Amino acid sequence: MARDASLKIRIGVGGWNYEQWRGVFYPKGLPQRSELEYASRKLTSIEIDSTYYGSKKPESFIKWRDATPDDFVFSVKGTRFATNRRVLAEAAPSIERFFKSGVTELKTKLGPVNWQFATTKRFDPDDFGAFLKLLPRSVDGLTIRHAVEVRNASFRHPDFIALAREHGVAVVIAGGSKYPQIADVTATFVYARIMGTTATEQAGYSSSALDLWAKRAKTWAAGGAPPDLKTVAPPEPDAGAREVFLYVISGAKERNPAAAMALIERVG
Repeated sequence: MARDASLKIRIGVGGWNYEQWRGVFYPKGLPQRSELEYASRKLTSIEIDSTYYGSKKPESFIKWRDATPDDFVFSVKGTRFATNRRVLAEAAPSIERFFKSGVTELKTKLGPVNWQFATTKRFDPDDFGAFLKLLPRSVDGLTIRHAVEVRNASFRHPDFIALAREHGVAVVIAGGSKYPQIADVTATFVYARIMGTTATEQAGYSSSALDLWAKRAKTWAAGGAPPDLKTVAPPEPDAGAREVFLYVISGAKERNPAAAMALIERVG
């Protein structure tokens, strides 16, 4: 993959240790310890999802940082102990522990933090606003960007969009999934997770579907909003160039790296 692809649009997958990628995406015989190094030279970003389930050690983040190219960026899933709770306003200790686990050891390779919520979590303006206030803007001298992945239709509300814009937090845009699509742009970057790959397509998606997602990514990067995606509130004025993070997640997972590489080729 040419490394001169537009770095405003970062495309990848979730995680890198997946057995069904061995011998398909990863060459046969590639040591497991070399999988991140290999993947990071084929993709331009990876979403670390293991941090959602439990804490890592600083040494892990340092190892991942050192295994990847200088222009590579990780997104990181925020801890479920902050989001899977009845009262979000009480999440401060969990958020603090998450950042103390060593996340900032990724240094300049740290991209947005994705805070994912359960499908049962409904929109409560006061409580959700209190949660957004808890999210730090900087940690250890690094600017921290945040995205929220909400999965309940109650969030399709103008007040939710207003809150996200007030705090400069991106709303994760779902594609090809059973979750509500909220494609409003609410931050200086865009975060999309597309979940529609199928095993019958060698690249996970048809050529036309890949062309469409590449077109959408370019539109976001240029400061616009794709007119064919479902939004909740009126768009804000053109904000200029944005960084885009697009991850091919779920679906036919064995096809996801191929889909990500096909998208990188199209936006490069």
